[in-house]
Amino acid sequence: MKVDGRKARKLREERGYKLASFAGKSGLSTSYVSKIERGHTNPSLKTIQKIADVLNVDKSQLIMSDKDDIGGKIRHVRTKKKLSLANVAEKVGVSPSYISEIERGNARPSIGTLRKLSEVLDIGLEKLVGENYGLGVKIRNLRQEQGMTQAELAQGADVSAGLIGQIENNRVQPSLQTIEKIAKVFGVSPCYFLLDDNMDLDHLLKQMNPDLRNLLCDEKVQSVLRLVCNCSEKELKFIFNFIKLYKSEGAVIK
Repeated sequence: MKVDGRKARKLREERGYKLASFAGKSGLSTSYVSKIERGHTNPSLKTIQKIADVLNVDKSQLIMSDKDDIGGKIRHVRTKKKLSLANVAEKVGVSPSYISEIERGNARPSIGTLRKLSEVLDIGLEKLVGENYGLGVKIRNLRQEQGMTQAELAQGADVSAGLIGQIENNRVQPSLQTIEKIAKVFGVSPCYFLLDDNMDLDHLLKQMNPDLRNLLCDEKVQSVLRLVCNCSEKELKFIFNFIKLYKSEGAVIK
């Protein structure tokens, strides 16, 4: 049994509860509620009932069916194709116990492992992962970890709260300028959202708008990003300040 964390979070935000106040009303810790909403833990039925009571909904609305989560989808397809845990694990190159943990929602596999699973199960990767991975999810997770609401992030990034919601739900592809603004609010490099060693590059590129995708496919831009991502915070500040100075003064490097 797994809680639909995205739905729980959406209902909480619709009712105007901040994470801390909602946790207090539920009799739970803020960090635990955050883990539930991010799908990092499976609460007991008693805990689900507490959350449902505060949200004023039936607990059945918060529980995912087997086909709604990644682990459930994997188990559903595997059993439908009459494949054993051992058989799938051998082809993927992992242990049967790890596949079992994934199916039960107790482990979050890398996109590389999910890609192998999709090949073994003969199901499209995007159909398998749905909206559980991607740029929007990384933004939402970081926002929740920093205790921000969508409205607060939107205000800091000078965009609408509606746009933040659409980005987090992977309904729109943000421009590079918007990504930079969001990264600045969080105090991280834009590379945090654009590059991930565990993320399949083709899958990531498909989520971006055409202008950003074309820009990132440029070899020169990729070279710069690789260099920048290895810089310290102090080095990044120096680079950004130099660029600002260069653009404002119209300097010419000889």
